[in-house]
Amino acid sequence: MPAAILLLASLSQAADWIPARWPSGDPATLTHLTGSKINCLLLEKPNWSAPFVAKAAAMRISILGILRPGGDTAESLRTAKERHLAAAVLEGDFPAPEAEAARQTAGALDLPLIELPSRTGIRFGRPGAILGTNQGLWAGIRPVDENDKSHAAPSGGPWIETNSGFLRFARALHAGPFWIAHTPPEGQAIPADRYLQAIGDAAMTGARWVIALDPPFAKRLFAGEAAAAADWKKILAHAAFYENHSGSRSWPPYAQLAVLQDAASGALLSGSVLDMIGVKHTPVRPVPVTLLSQSALGKATMAVNLDPEGLSAAQKETLRAFQRAGGTVLNGPPGWRMPAASKNRLTVDEADVEKLDRIWKETNTMINRRNMGVRLFNVSSMLSYLQSSPDGKRAVLHLVNYSGYPVENVAAHVLGRYKKAWIELPDGTRKAIEPYEAEEGEGTGLELDLISSSAIITIEAN
Repeated sequence: MPAAILLLASLSQAADWIPARWPSGDPATLTHLTGSKINCLLLEKPNWSAPFVAKAAAMRISILGILRPGGDTAESLRTAKERHLAAAVLEGDFPAPEAEAARQTAGALDLPLIELPSRTGIRFGRPGAILGTNQGLWAGIRPVDENDKSHAAPSGGPWIETNSGFLRFARALHAGPFWIAHTPPEGQAIPADRYLQAIGDAAMTGARWVIALDPPFAKRLFAGEAAAAADWKKILAHAAFYENHSGSRSWPPYAQLAVLQDAASGALLSGSVLDMIGVKHTPVRPVPVTLLSQSALGKATMAVNLDPEGLSAAQKETLRAFQRAGGTVLNGPPGWRMPAASKNRLTVDEADVEKLDRIWKETNTMINRRNMGVRLFNVSSMLSYLQSSPDGKRAVLHLVNYSGYPVENVAAHVLGRYKKAWIELPDGTRKAIEPYEAEEGEGTGLELDLISSSAIITIEAN
């Protein structure tokens, strides 16, 4: 069998890898993973020790060796193979010739290769592969700045730092495993709840955050500090929570609103239109322009087209057919485009937000007229993600709380008639919810008592 096919098969088998960065090559530290769902560790080259790899293998944990630009990549790949690592990881933006040479060498060695470049370097269109990036925002509510100035999103609510808009787009382009591998902000000791937010921020869209501890936390954990061990237990519980609910990961988003976007019109940026809509808790279906078709639009009744001048004749005809069938299209202003992401740029800035003002106001007016899938109340510090099973008989609503404190009395109005519902929490709680008929046009109502960090609400028609 050709090496390329062997590698594809190996990575396909690795689709269930649940990754974390591990800051030690000491085999004794692996005891902190006993009984956890984490089964894949990304390791820096100095920690590729034979005893560590052997103990990890005995625990059925795969070790992946990190390689970065500027070193002897071919030699490092041979070393990874000799030390029985399960795969190598190219982290960062390698020059094109160096990256291609690494792919060829890894193929010859029958060593799976995972690439985690900047967002602009992601090679979409590789079915079966694990795709990802090492660029991401540290999830949470943007804090007050040095001038005691609070920050609000265009919606008027608190500004939530999130990767979920970008991840929605990435998942629309790639149905396979997707990793976001950013690390905690340097020089900070991160509270435990911020790790829980990072896990949920990625997991609710079906992606995986590569868990990474800040150095002080790791030091305290490996030293046996009880408080660090308790926080680590919470982190592992959150990772397990989402993995135990991975059956819906491949379900499409339930949305009557579609956003047509690509990399050139801001889809790789955080804080762009997808995030602005997400903060309003309006279900949205990202439609990459390259995949635009009637089937890609799904059940959408409204579409926002951010780059009308960039569409081909066939794509424009697809939108005209959508309108003839009763759909509504909101086009971006003539001659205007969202800024594209770059190697050193992840977010829209204040000037971009001002440029977005016109299209945002029109979009906001459009989506406020009706329930587009779910309407949520008392959730200003949360983000949500609504999915529907292929047969339409079950829906799953993800909620992630970015505030760091519990939120009470959350309400949801989900379109459709559902007879059964329950909520599940990372601490193992599973509680039935009594659905009720909401006001006209609002579908099924659900009352949720308390959400600390994350919650998954499942509703069934039967």
